[in-house]
Amino acid sequence: MVYELREQPWFGLYVTYQVVTTTFFRLPYWYLVAYPQSWRPRPTWTVKRSVLVRLFRHLFRVTQKTGALTTFPTHRAITSGPGIKGVWVDAAAHLITGELMTLATAANVQCARIPGYWIDRDEALPAGAPPQPGDKVLYRLHGGAYIQLSAHPRDPTANIARGVLKYCPAITRTFAVEYRLSTTKPYTPSNPFPAALLDAVAGYNYLVNTLGFDPADIIVQGDSAGGNLALALIRYLRDYQDYHPDLCLPGLPGGLLLLSPWADLSTSHEGINTSLSNHHSADYTGSRGPKRVSYAKRAFLGPFGLGFAERNVYVSPASLNACVGARFEGFPRTLVCSGGAEPLLDSIRSLWWKMERDMGGGEGRGQVAYHEAKDSLHDHILFPWHEPELGQTLRKIAEWIERGW
Repeated sequence: MVYELREQPWFGLYVTYQVVTTTFFRLPYWYLVAYPQSWRPRPTWTVKRSVLVRLFRHLFRVTQKTGALTTFPTHRAITSGPGIKGVWVDAAAHLITGELMTLATAANVQCARIPGYWIDRDEALPAGAPPQPGDKVLYRLHGGAYIQLSAHPRDPTANIARGVLKYCPAITRTFAVEYRLSTTKPYTPSNPFPAALLDAVAGYNYLVNTLGFDPADIIVQGDSAGGNLALALIRYLRDYQDYHPDLCLPGLPGGLLLLSPWADLSTSHEGINTSLSNHHSADYTGSRGPKRVSYAKRAFLGPFGLGFAERNVYVSPASLNACVGARFEGFPRTLVCSGGAEPLLDSIRSLWWKMERDMGGGEGRGQVAYHEAKDSLHDHILFPWHEPELGQTLRKIAEWIERGW
């Protein structure tokens, strides 16, 4: 059973036990076994990285029993604080049609008013200020397997926004939408697919039709599950803008940035000698185990069931199953980034191959480029200590952005 120790007093007792044993026993042991280079998960890793990866793996194992150790902002309210620029984003029910409307009806999911957060180069700029001449915005969709993390500026995923602002002068503003997270038993089931996609559409509509940003001045960025969501958003905008001009759907953005995208929720990349099995022990996500991944999939897919991921292009665009058949013609120019040691590597390479097949390779407009950071973790751009790969990836992103503009 997942999250079996989520209730007090078992939660407190178990967490206390883990803090004590990790501080006095596990950490010294991890440092000891990391000193011989041949004992590290990757010979190129430092002692520090090897220990930190073990620590994060252990934390994931703990939270598999307890649930989240801390609370984080949700879609229910704007979490304010010093320097926090929060805004409300109105629902965009008037933009939902076709297959997406059918799926939302089947899942009993409605459009909702949700928070969004700005991180701007100009800290004095008011939240939600209209675009100024030369403004370019990064529209962020955060990761977290659709079940955790947040768009809030204090969330670890906000490191992506700050890194891009630091390395890429062309980007002046970033915006992230607090899309609804999914839950299932033992919690109350809520917000299954396509709730997050409805929210992503609302956030994009806010930027274009409410504030007035030119779609060409927007780059949609998603990491991990946010990459899955970014792909679904682009697919929806592409498929329906020409067929329903009366909906006033925003045009496609100027670019798509995918960081370690979770682009296949099906089983097509599972098996022996795959990155899921071979890189399981090296990446911090490996300790999630089948129970954690299964929970995320069950929560996200909700009433549609796990089989839905085997055949739906919105959910598994990188799937190798013939019945999915995702195509990428008409997508904006794209940069796909991955870590060479991450479990999702095979599916990310498949996504890259499929996009290159349909869009063409290279760096030009309407094409797809690929960057793989050797021996790097899943979503390594989140971690300030993941150097030199962090800086290398951010420089690659900056070059790709500048070349497109």
